[in-house]
Amino acid sequence: MELLILYEDPHLVAIHKPNGLLVHRTKLATDATEFALQLLRDQLGIKVYPTHRLDRKTSGILLFAKDEDSNREMQKLFMEQKVEKEYLAIVRGWIDDKLTLDYPLYNEAGKKQDAITTILPIEQVEIDLPFGKFSTSRYTCTKVKPETGRIHQIRKHFAHLRHPIVGDRPHGCNKQNKLFKEHFFMTKLMLHASSLSFVHPISLEQVVINSQYCDEFERMIDELGFTTPLI
Repeated sequence: MELLILYEDPHLVAIHKPNGLLVHRTKLATDATEFALQLLRDQLGIKVYPTHRLDRKTSGILLFAKDEDSNREMQKLFMEQKVEKEYLAIVRGWIDDKLTLDYPLYNEAGKKQDAITTILPIEQVEIDLPFGKFSTSRYTCTKVKPETGRIHQIRKHFAHLRHPIVGDRPHGCNKQNKLFKEHFFMTKLMLHASSLSFVHPISLEQVVINSQYCDEFERMIDELGFTTPLI
């Protein structure tokens, strides 16, 4: 697999990570045979360092550093919340207004952590597809800006709002996911890391990186009838 490079300079390189590709090898996913870290190292012929996390099921921008100093400086920017991140998500139900959710989450060690996510509805659709006791199904395409970077933060926050992301397992709606699998033959998570912006830690220039959504995300936009340009 050849990775699509979205941005590159002497210190950093950003790729488009497809759905299902792990960032690096982990004991939690023994079925995986390809990893973004190794693929990019082989493609560029140099050692690279992932500067942040992106879920296996999430597509979009993944940023790497080409040296340890740049990696350390970029990770510092992420930790200090000086990197602006934007995602696109298709969720169940209608979200009418912009909202900022300040809802703490627990990490794997059981520690409670602050978690803040801003959600901006882009477009709502209602389709002629029965779901449960309803004769139609409603969905919202949203732009999401996480201010903190907790594990599965966006997915958990949408689940807390009772607007789960389409295709999310285990935080989503099993009945909704089954509907999409049977009606649309779709099993992917409809969450896409669409934009990163930050001040470059070495050149001090403003960097903005954008990523067009993956094929399955685009297909669901068409299937559900969304019309507003997203990126």
